Amino acid sequence: MADVSSALREVFEEADVEGFVHVREVDGDAEVCYGADDPVVLASVFKLPILLEYTRQAAAGTLERTERLTVSAADKDGGIGTSGCADDVSLTLRDLAHFMMTMSDNAATDVLLRRVGLDNVHATLRELGLERTRLIGGCAELLGSVVTELGLAGLDDEEGLAKVGQEQIRDLAIRDPERTTSSTPREITTLLSQIWRDEAGSPEACAEARKILGNQIWPHRLSSAFGDEVKISAKTGTLWGVRNEAGVLEYPDGRRYAAAVFLRTPSFALRLPRADAAIGRAAQVAIEHIHK
Repeated sequence: MADVSSALREVFEEADVEGFVHVREVDGDAEVCYGADDPVVLASVFKLPILLEYTRQAAAGTLERTERLTVSAADKDGGIGTSGCADDVSLTLRDLAHFMMTMSDNAATDVLLRRVGLDNVHATLRELGLERTRLIGGCAELLGSVVTELGLAGLDDEEGLAKVGQEQIRDLAIRDPERTTSSTPREITTLLSQIWRDEAGSPEACAEARKILGNQIWPHRLSSAFGDEVKISAKTGTLWGVRNEAGVLEYPDGRRYAAAVFLRTPSFALRLPRADAAIGRAAQVAIEHIHK
């Protein structure tokens, strides 16, 4: 473990980031830990337990996958997917889940979360033994706290944003795991392993969650270090100074690994290719230590 820890430290130092890692065999006991029990900001990785709650309720018949809900202007933040649509969008619950996970659509997330219920998400997490994973709300609550703290008129307040200093961003609650939606790398790999072993819900619920996770479109983090022969099903997360990805990597020989890599970066830039690549490289180093 000392050797792999040294290798991970080197990966993070070269990328000028602080890293937290947990990688485990889905079907065994081998693991690699590097700050695995430290609290981390989830950013959009928090959409994973929302996905599971949706698939559990759908499999139980509590809701219908084809039920339609509307994403309205009040839900949108001008971002990806329905969040950036000019008009109201009507989608089924299963399509909301698809947009939430594949492209990290914030508006779809909030509409789906209202339907499945935040209390139900927390109840499921506790049922699964995940005591350190908590959601303070949806994307509206997370980004709304930023607007309030920075004294902005809204997220589209370009004039206000231009006046925001680095220290103000550094002190935001959304960047502090003690004050925002958070977990630990170990709890996230535990959740992923439970989904892949059909232990997080019924086989039907877990299978649907796996299928949706397998359709994520972002290739620049975990996927950057692995070829097409490794199937990757994952979810990214990004905020100022926070870059994450957690997922399951399935090898041609049938071995499966749950990996969670969380980074803190000194830069608040949107594009940090060295940091993104470090997420993939860290997972690769950890898995190679186990996959012998």
